[in-house]
Amino acid sequence: QVQLVESGGGLVQPGGSLTLSCQVSGFRLDYTHIGWFRQAPGKEREGVLCLSAIDGSSWNVCSVKDRFSMQRNKYNHTAYLHMNWPIPDDTAVYYCAASWGIHPECAAHAYSSWGQGTQVTVSS
Repeated sequence: QVQLVESGGGLVQPGGSLTLSCQVSGFRLDYTHIGWFRQAPGKEREGVLCLSAIDGSSWNVCSVKDRFSMQRNKYNHTAYLHMNWPIPDDTAVYYCAASWGIHPECAAHAYSSWGQGTQVTVSS
C-alpha cells in the first residue's frame, strides 16, 4: 500500500533552519515524482518544490528560491525538504506527495498520493 508520512515540523525562528522528512512505502522513491506542498489557513495549497523522476530536474516556487531545497534517498526511502532562513510567510502545513504522471506540473491536482501533513510555524 502506498504511504507517505511527513515528520520534522515544529516551531522555528526566522533565520534558523528546519528539515522535514517524508518516509515512503509501497513504491520506488527514485521512480516517482515527489513534491512538497504547503497550505496556510485560508489559502490554496501550493507547490513548494517538486523533483522529477525522469531527469532529476526540480521546480520551486519563487518565494523559496535559494532558501529551500529537497533531496531523496532511495536507500532509506525518505525525501527531505531543507528549509533555510525561513520567514513567517512560510508558516503552513507541509505535505509531501507522489505522482506517476509523465511530467507533472508542481501543482496539487497533478499529485495523487499524499501524506498527512506536518505543521511548520515560523515565529520568534
